Amino acid sequence: MDEFDNLEYQRDKLESAIAQSMTVYGVTASVGRIYGALYFSSSPMTLKDIQSHVAMSKASVSNGVRSLMETEMVTKVWKKNEKQDYYVAEKDFFRNFIVYFVKMLRKENSLISKAIEHTEPALMNLNNNESNQDDNDNSSEYLELLQHAKTYLDWTTRMANAMESGEIFDHFPKEMSKGDNK
Repeated sequence: MDEFDNLEYQRDKLESAIAQSMTVYGVTASVGRIYGALYFSSSPMTLKDIQSHVAMSKASVSNGVRSLMETEMVTKVWKKNEKQDYYVAEKDFFRNFIVYFVKMLRKENSLISKAIEHTEPALMNLNNNESNQDDNDNSSEYLELLQHAKTYLDWTTRMANAMESGEIFDHFPKEMSKGDNK
């Protein structure tokens, strides 16, 4: 049997694909490798197990697992009569996608909302200041841009809410019906 036909090689290819795909979302490939190792593991793994599998330092594995736990892609599990912590991957890609994107949308919303909250009153004052027409014109333009940003933030909030509630699947089903091959 060719070495490229064995199960371990195929698993490595799949783990690598998951790791690389996670970089699209801003997750490092090394954290992606940790997730891939847990995803394909048939049983919970300790940090030492993960470290051995991905050939990374203990600190890197620990930080990676912590990062994955923050996005709920990995969960710590308890094993009776064991002192070590064990970890398992969330294997539902739909759930992973939703949790990650809702978190990112809410973070973006918070950052932009705070900026608007702090700048809008000053821009309104500048807009109402008749002594400097240039500031007045620019502040008016900026206020229009802020309105556009508020519309966007409202949309992203509704999107995040639809994702969390599962309503998104009413519009974009997880699976297409058998007759929908378009």
